[in-house]
Amino acid sequence: MKKALKPILLILLAALVIIQFINRPEKISEPVTENDIIEVLKVNTEVASMLKSACYDCHSDQPRYPWYANIAPISWSIGEHIEHGRDELNFSNWGEYSAKRKDHKLEEIIEEVEEGHMPLPNYVRMHSEAKLSEEQIKMLEEWVTSERERLAPELAGEN
Repeated sequence: MKKALKPILLILLAALVIIQFINRPEKISEPVTENDIIEVLKVNTEVASMLKSACYDCHSDQPRYPWYANIAPISWSIGEHIEHGRDELNFSNWGEYSAKRKDHKLEEIIEEVEEGHMPLPNYVRMHSEAKLSEEQIKMLEEWVTSERERLAPELAGEN
């Protein structure tokens, strides 16, 4: 049994080294633009800080990559999560969204947070600063409600 274990471990180690050279997802970390939700909506400091710590790593062009994001196959998984998150909602492109889409995304933010789907539970396990307290969730709900009310006249104009 021990004789068979050594070659298997060597093969696994070699495979781990080799996959480090396979094309990895490109890391994107763009500067903040005028289309960013924090800039467009002039988001207050508390809400902006909460969005950055709980949402921006997957839902913006300014993720903070952990050290293990350089190691395949973990890097592939992280890249896939970020790509999917940006497809659903990209705070960096907020200014490009229509009023209807903004309203829908704001509504979804609250639904996802209240249902415990966001931030992703497995993300929170690795990033405790992303865990939202009840007080933060209430603050987020109030902020979203006020932003949706501010959008109402613009929505009426789209119809």
